[in-house]
Amino acid sequence: MPTLTLDLLAVPVGVLQIPSVEQVDTVLLSLVVPTYNEVGNVVLLVEKLTGLLDRICPNDYELIIVDDDSPDQTWEIARSLLCEYPNLRVMRRTAERGLSTAVIRGWQASRGRLLGVIDGDLQHPPEVLEKLFGELVSGSDLAVASRHVVGGGISEWSVFRRMTSRGAQILGLMIAPQVVGRVSDPMSGYFMVRRSSVTNQILNPQGYKILLEILGRGEIEHISEVGYVFQERQDGESKVTWRQYVEYLQHLVRLRSDGRLEKFQEQFPIGRFLKFGAVGFSGVFVDLGVFWMLSNGLGLAAVTATILSAEVAVLNNFIWNDRWTFGDRSIQQPGRRSMVRRFLKFNVLCLVGIVLQGTLVGLMSKVADVPAIGAKLLAIALVMLWNFWINLKLSWRVTDTK
Repeated sequence: MPTLTLDLLAVPVGVLQIPSVEQVDTVLLSLVVPTYNEVGNVVLLVEKLTGLLDRICPNDYELIIVDDDSPDQTWEIARSLLCEYPNLRVMRRTAERGLSTAVIRGWQASRGRLLGVIDGDLQHPPEVLEKLFGELVSGSDLAVASRHVVGGGISEWSVFRRMTSRGAQILGLMIAPQVVGRVSDPMSGYFMVRRSSVTNQILNPQGYKILLEILGRGEIEHISEVGYVFQERQDGESKVTWRQYVEYLQHLVRLRSDGRLEKFQEQFPIGRFLKFGAVGFSGVFVDLGVFWMLSNGLGLAAVTATILSAEVAVLNNFIWNDRWTFGDRSIQQPGRRSMVRRFLKFNVLCLVGIVLQGTLVGLMSKVADVPAIGAKLLAIALVMLWNFWINLKLSWRVTDTK
């Protein structure tokens, strides 16, 4: 291995494509740490990672800090450690931003036959690296640290953040199941992959979720998962905002447009599904508003008000779905009789959905011991998917076209 200097690593330019490496002057593992304003964590992180890597692959690795020109001078602090840690390399990016591209630029400049990534905020426990490394040495193409397998979990997340994370995963399964469905924690940013599985692929990530790009575009056959507990930050502020969730969805849509997902696109029209979901959301407010008027304004019994308000909400949802969500199909089935037939089908399917939701909540909460609120939310998501699919294939099926 050549002697390292205090010079910063040159930033690769051009397309995001990871080159293959020659057998001469390679190392076994290149671990990339993307950073931004991590001055309070970088020294401890380098100390922990090098101590661990010195043990599992001594003198056969490189630790690459890729910093996006942090205002707190994270890159400068990292560079000051180069004399003390000969396997450390530091890259300072001034023309690009973003975690995913930072990881890829680090891999482009690396020499490792195995590539890895870990967050720079100490929320990923470094000791899990040994298990990930062991899975690749044993033959896996990709080893993912997961919060959702045995040994995994979340330390102190709020109920809202847990719901948001799970909701994003469920939506991801609907948009791109052939990508998201391959692992239990597709939003993980902690994994290792064989270089040969991702070389010469033109990558086009968006946002923070680099694993989605690897799953969607890499040549990945054998996948292993290792449980880990996501830790709270020890220093600095979280960089997770609503923008990251939007970029996550945009990334999924981009992957879904690939040829490998065209068949699913034809079978499950995501645009129509989003309209169906928006209509269903509006029905909640109609239901609550009518219930309040009937019970408080007219003094009807709660049961009676519930039944009537639910039916009004069903009527609201049908009208919007018939005019908007499935408008292109409704226009092919003109006439009042056809509309009444569609409404009756929709009404019956909504009733079946309510029964199905209650059944799922009962099974998950009593048999699988899922908390009631979690069971309810998961049941709503599943029944919504079922309602859309069955209405697509039954209520608004085009059968009367001449």
